[in-house]
Amino acid sequence: MRAKVGITALVLLFLGGLWLVAAPFAVGYQPRGDEYADATVNDLWVGGALAALGFVALVIYAADVLRELASRGKHADV
Repeated sequence: MRAKVGITALVLLFLGGLWLVAAPFAVGYQPRGDEYADATVNDLWVGGALAALGFVALVIYAADVLRELASRGKHADV
């Protein structure tokens, strides 16, 4: 159960970061062709950092799960 909560939190962190990156353009507060507003730059940096953090954490978690499964399989053959 704890693993599901953790994975859900990481996925939400990743998706929230992606939303922050897309929001200035999806919502329309960054006019097309104009110089980026300070809010847009902030959303891009913070959203990119959150999305990257969530993605890296998910990859590390998946690698750990695969390592544990491989370890269990190795011990089962003995």
